[in-house]
This record gives sequence, structure tokens and C-alpha cells, in this order.
Amino acid sequence: MPEWIRDRAWIAARIPHHGSMCLLDGVVAWDAASIRCTAASHTHTDNPLRAQDRLSAVCGIEYAAQAMAVHGALLAEAMQEDAARQRPRVGYLASVRKLVLQVERLDDIAAPLEITAERVSGEGATVLYAFAVSADGRPLLSGRAAVILDAAAPGDGAG
Repeated sequence: MPEWIRDRAWIAARIPHHGSMCLLDGVVAWDAASIRCTAASHTHTDNPLRAQDRLSAVCGIEYAAQAMAVHGALLAEAMQEDAARQRPRVGYLASVRKLVLQVERLDDIAAPLEITAERVSGEGATVLYAFAVSADGRPLLSGRAAVILDAAAPGDGAG
């Protein structure tokens, strides 16, 4: 079992996903440019992303997106000068590019997932990450994701 820097409870308190939709178990390592997380929820039969009793490999994008959100939360906390903790900026996944799926599904992978995300660039309200999901050193999927920060949520009346 990995020695976690942050555990599932810490993660769930800082991302908008709760209950079984919080897919990550912990943060194994992070710095200003990257994060490495672990998860075993891909094997859970109650995983909310399952369809027809399967978890498609494309669902690995959500694992990566949650790792990116956790990275943002860690960066926000590291930059705060006082002890008061507040939620990080809200982000929305705007696009995924260069997606490479090495497998069809994740639910038949017994080993824990390792999710990495590296901040490639970020300026103002846009951040670009490269991400990869692997298990036991075996690549499962990878790609790039653009995140828009502080965008108005659909239906919130902002426009």
C-alpha cells in the first residue's frame, strides 16, 4: 500500500465529487508541475461510471480530471499565506486531445491505477495538462486535457 501524502477524505473535501463519484484514493506525490495519484475504485462494482457492468477505458479521463482538480487544490493551499482553507477555483474540462487508449476497459485490471497529470501550461483561466493512467507499469491511456477555470456553470444565470 502506498504512503499517501493526502488521502481520500482530504481529496473528497476539495473536489466537487462526493461518495462513490470521488474516484481517487490518495495522492502519492506532487509538486508545482505534476501530481501522481492512486485509485482502486475501477474494480468496485458500484463505480458510478460503469455501464452494462463494465468500466470503459475512456472513463480514465475522469480519473485524470480528478487528479488535475486535486493538483489545483494543492497548489491553491500551498499559495495561501494564512491557515484558512478555501475551495480552489472551479474548473471544467473543456477538451481532450491526443487520447490514446491502450485497453478497452479498466474494470478487469486488478492492480491499482496510477494516475499522473503534468501541467504543461496555464495562463489566466486556462490550464493544459498531459495525463496518463497506468497499472503495474502498464500504460492504459494517455492524452492532454484543457481545463477552463472559473467558467460560469451551465444554468447559473451568468452569461
